[in-house]
Amino acid sequence: MAKVKVRDIGLGVPAPKTACNDKHCPFHGNLSVRGRLITGTVVSDKMDKTVVIARNYSFYVKKYERYERRRSKISAHAPPCLDIKMGDEVKIAECRPLSKTVSFVVIQKLT
Repeated sequence: MAKVKVRDIGLGVPAPKTACNDKHCPFHGNLSVRGRLITGTVVSDKMDKTVVIARNYSFYVKKYERYERRRSKISAHAPPCLDIKMGDEVKIAECRPLSKTVSFVVIQKLT
């Protein structure tokens, strides 16, 4: 069996155990990652090779001197080698725009 060549993406993230033929995979394709790293929960996996990540954060309201909870949703490309399902905690990294709404790629499955 031939050994699969895996690229080091330079973020200290372990490479996936399985291989894939996806050209938009940062490990097995030629997609480079740069910019922001975000951790969130997968809330939808209904699209083909794309998932929706929900990110919860606190926002300070100056007028009331309190924090409010906010949530944003980010679409990200999910390479088939990571086997991402709904409810998983994942780490995503910024990349070049892959479509109208997708500018992030999943790089690690945390749970």
